[in-house]
Amino acid sequence: MSIRAYSAEELFAWLTGNPDFLLLDVRNEVEFDRFKVEGPRPFEMINVPYMEFIEHEDESVAKVPRGKKIRIVCAKEGSAKYVAEILEKHGFEDIRYLSGGIKTWGNLLAPVRVNPGEAYALYQFRRPGKASCSYGVLYNARMMVFDPAKNIDAYREFAEQHGSRITHTFETHRQADYISGSPALQKTVGARIMAPEPDFSGAKFPYTPVKDGDTFSFEDGGPEIKAIHTPGHTPGSTSYLIDNKYFIAGDTAFILSIGRPDLGGMAEEWSRMLFKTMTQIIIPMDDTILLLPGHYMDWKEANADLIFTAPLGRVKKRNANIYGIQDEAAFYAFIKENMRPQPPEYAKIRDINAGLMEVDEEEQDIMDLGKNECAASAVQAAR
Repeated sequence: MSIRAYSAEELFAWLTGNPDFLLLDVRNEVEFDRFKVEGPRPFEMINVPYMEFIEHEDESVAKVPRGKKIRIVCAKEGSAKYVAEILEKHGFEDIRYLSGGIKTWGNLLAPVRVNPGEAYALYQFRRPGKASCSYGVLYNARMMVFDPAKNIDAYREFAEQHGSRITHTFETHRQADYISGSPALQKTVGARIMAPEPDFSGAKFPYTPVKDGDTFSFEDGGPEIKAIHTPGHTPGSTSYLIDNKYFIAGDTAFILSIGRPDLGGMAEEWSRMLFKTMTQIIIPMDDTILLLPGHYMDWKEANADLIFTAPLGRVKKRNANIYGIQDEAAFYAFIKENMRPQPPEYAKIRDINAGLMEVDEEEQDIMDLGKNECAASAVQAAR
């Protein structure tokens, strides 16, 4: 029997190494087009829906190249396993299916250290299924998490492996594109939620308001964490400057483009906020400070270590068409030119992230899948 399961962690390892397999996605075309597996290295992928294998077995099998390792993905696992059995019957070998289905890829978090050699550890948790990043700072057996995703087991296991406990979570803003793990970490490990009040006023869980200029540290030292109010993507958007070296910017600034100010339905008003943030806060910042974004658009933005970071000077130069805009009116014109509909689930996710709505785990997985739509420039996102 040549059929075996593989995990999302194994898939990520293959994709970041030297991919030598064919990824066969058997979801329907709509689901495939909405959200597909992506990685930093080129790899071969085809979409042949499960139903085609049922209705037109021979024709569907003929679409799958022979002589290759076959890795199958579907929505929930069962369909991939069924197609694997069909392929095995037709003489294919080395066939494996994704355990748990596409949601396991969507929830995968892949940590990488940003600052080797320092007395504290700063990690970027890449979420390739969402093209998003969260962060963890560890010092003397304690860990603070920034913008955690809902897969809290990954953070808890990571902290345990590093002999640490999670004490705080910091929210840069009320997320619209993914479900936050902060409330669940508060319930399970007692983490204290730190969040900007303009975005979380009325939230149905306890949190500590974070204001511009607030500074935080660990009980026994460690790096200084400074809150910087950077409104525009949302009115409360707050970035965190770690050790005066690392700028966790949430959705305010990206390596390519800048955050969308139109997701709240007040594009002109929030554009004015974002323009001031860009011109009065980000542009004057030291060019050597490393940007750590909440999202990325493409793996090409990662550095040689597959970390999504870049010096602010390079970010400003790379996005000169945005950072070079001289007045609010021209900036708003740029925003209007690039505006596009937001995914319909974003409104619900915002309510979930304030504790105003509850949905079961299965619905959360459905709502939470798919790449983010948080960058202001569709042109930049398409590059």
